[in-house]
Amino acid sequence: MHDFDLNIGELSKIEGKASLTVKVENEEVKECRFKIDEFKRFYTQAIRGKDVLALPQLTSRICGTCSNAHLLCAIKAVEDALQIKPSEQTEILRKLLNFGLIIRDHALHLYIFVMPDILRVDSILELDENNSQEHQILDDAFAVKSAGNNLSKVMGGRSVHAPFPAVGGFTKLPDQKLFHSLVKELENIRPAVLRLIKIFQECDFHLERDTDYVALIDEELSFLKGCIIKNEETIACQNYGIYLDKVVIPYSHAVGYKFMDRIHMTGALARLNLASDKLNIRTKEDAKEALKLFPSRNIFHNNLAQAIEILHTVDRSVEILSSLSIKDEKPVPIVRKAGIGMGVTEAPRGTLYYKLSIDEEGKVINGDIVVPTGQNQVGIERSIYEYIKANLNKNKDELTNEI
Repeated sequence: MHDFDLNIGELSKIEGKASLTVKVENEEVKECRFKIDEFKRFYTQAIRGKDVLALPQLTSRICGTCSNAHLLCAIKAVEDALQIKPSEQTEILRKLLNFGLIIRDHALHLYIFVMPDILRVDSILELDENNSQEHQILDDAFAVKSAGNNLSKVMGGRSVHAPFPAVGGFTKLPDQKLFHSLVKELENIRPAVLRLIKIFQECDFHLERDTDYVALIDEELSFLKGCIIKNEETIACQNYGIYLDKVVIPYSHAVGYKFMDRIHMTGALARLNLASDKLNIRTKEDAKEALKLFPSRNIFHNNLAQAIEILHTVDRSVEILSSLSIKDEKPVPIVRKAGIGMGVTEAPRGTLYYKLSIDEEGKVINGDIVVPTGQNQVGIERSIYEYIKANLNKNKDELTNEI
């Protein structure tokens, strides 16, 4: 196609609202605009004057599906500002809550959003229950999502907007009598997750793009602690915001970001490219063939990386739950005072960053919240541009679907 315009008014199968306009002239991509259309909600303005204890539940409403990532990151920032050190048990329970989020959210993305495109249907609702393979995929989708939901419910009280986690600890501790059934359910979904890994291991979508990879990494790939790793460079997580460069995108409602003035990618592909050696030992053994593909520059391997992360969080949760004994403890007492705090965690889509300034009464003066999609926005647009440039031989309908 020598000349064409391509307009996608609403990109489907994503979390949020986005659109795309493309203009090609004389076999050259003249314009490629990826736009986040969801209007600004002014959360950083809304949190001003709010008490630090109320803040995490407020900011958890930023995202419906990954609300617990915002909840935990906000808690981390408040505790940093108030110099509160949570107990070891609290950190373990938060880890399990976040693992539940990773399992459920990755399953939502892979089964509900991506799988229809792999199978060349419009929606998971079009899968044929009389076809044994498609029936299995449907069963697997609901089983894996349910396991992630249940893990989050037991740890946090709800799978989204969890009410139990709080600054300094948990307002209500999980019922240990439920741990055995959780372990059983998690073990039962392992075969389904291995089937999911195999599907994305064999998927032939391909686009290599040179980019920096950035993620919060620790020795067990907990998603909640560690240092920032950029390619082979290590950065203290408290300094994350220093290296984020805002990119104003006039046609998008969301601010974009670069890292150290370079396009970067954050999320599952970044995490596995930087830390596949940190995966759980069972995961490394059972996913060893798929792991041979990493590190990878194929951006479609982000889906495979998510599938492997589901297995990792399942295996790590089983390990923890099998030996965890809950002891009765109250949250650490809060002393309100002035301070500046930062929180960095790995949400399902990538690195999430909070910075809060708090006055002596424990009220928020200012806040900065940088979500993964904002950081990936510039790279997403570049990837679409590169994909169109490399596939101008395809017809517009096929190109639209693959975008």
